Amino acid sequence: MKIRRLLFVLAVAGLALAARSSAQESSSKPMTLGTPPAPVALTGPAAALRDALSAACSQTQAEFVRFLTARNKEAFSRLTPGARVALMKRFVLLNEPGKATSSTNPSGRPIVRCATPEVTTEMQIGGTELRDNLAFLPMELRSVTDTAGGDVRQITMGMVREDGEWKLLSLGVLLLDLPALEVEWDAAEIESTEGGAIEALKKIAAAVEAYRNKYSRLPDSLANLAPPLHGAPTADAAGLLDADLAAGSKNGYTLRYVIVGASTLGAPAKYELSATPLQYGRTGQRSFFRDANGVLHGADRKGAVGSATDPAVE
Repeated sequence: MKIRRLLFVLAVAGLALAARSSAQESSSKPMTLGTPPAPVALTGPAAALRDALSAACSQTQAEFVRFLTARNKEAFSRLTPGARVALMKRFVLLNEPGKATSSTNPSGRPIVRCATPEVTTEMQIGGTELRDNLAFLPMELRSVTDTAGGDVRQITMGMVREDGEWKLLSLGVLLLDLPALEVEWDAAEIESTEGGAIEALKKIAAAVEAYRNKYSRLPDSLANLAPPLHGAPTADAAGLLDADLAAGSKNGYTLRYVIVGASTLGAPAKYELSATPLQYGRTGQRSFFRDANGVLHGADRKGAVGSATDPAVE
């Protein structure tokens, strides 16, 4: 908490300094009434911010990571898939990935639109306040349906020049320091990923039973439940699970399906399922196990596979 408080203070101080410098510079320059502002070329920090917002809109990690500092890029690679998406969502305030388009306003300043099936947002980037290797850019974010401007969000985005390229520094007063935040985010994500693992086991069990009902036997592996590459579903690719689940991995958990006993035929045939954290302590704490009788168990196994002796999960 001390680290986060220090980062917060530094971010606020930086923004205050930029604002004060801007005011001093503005007061020292003569104002010509009626003269429209000159067009601003889409280069430097404004162009970098535009492209970073576009990548966040589409949730394209490979593109978004280009605008992270070397320190943050390394930490980003260690985050869970859900935490990476959550970070990009913070920049556009949208839950679903969207389609990004960019344009400029009459002054030549960039505008990024992010269109999703539910809503379209518009982000207008203002003039850059440049201080050596730091840049601060005001941004207005609104829904395109808000023509009256009643729900406009105003945020100051910070950029820093690293190795000649502009990278994201801050989002409002939040300094973008992923190494300091990743432990907290991992802890928040664990509850979500563990819940996802339980749901994954339930989906697999339902798919196995559906396969049994249709083909009067158990599938030999999860791959038999995958979508068919071509044509109608068959016993080899029954189309009962999505490709990730059928491949044995989903949202930071490794999934395993094991037939119990020598027979796979009919209703008496039994099987067991397990879900184990891909990275113990980061993508999950508990291991989950569904026994041959359909009872779900869960316990902290330090990353090992669970068993029927673990406490039951309701």
